[in-house]
Amino acid sequence: MAYFVKLELNSKVIEVHVVSNEVLQDENGIEQEALGVEFLTKRSNYPFWKQTSYNGSIRKNYAGIGYTYDYDRDAFIPPKPLDGNWVLDEDTCTWIVPEE
Repeated sequence: MAYFVKLELNSKVIEVHVVSNEVLQDENGIEQEALGVEFLTKRSNYPFWKQTSYNGSIRKNYAGIGYTYDYDRDAFIPPKPLDGNWVLDEDTCTWIVPEE
């Protein structure tokens, strides 16, 4: 199974959808994200979709509702924790508390 997220115009994740791997396969049997986006766009009449993965191999983090897609980093960034001096770790795109 493949996982895709629906993005608002501000790049916030608003839904997570599961798509069969067969939908993603091109004529050579190679999975293509664009085929999943095309499938979901036709099905929902909504154009803003990105693939995500549980193991972080696609776009750093598995995206959940409330995450933000960063186009420059091509990564999903979780919501920033409310308390503390959190900074974004550029390598993992997760929030960390810097060492003092």
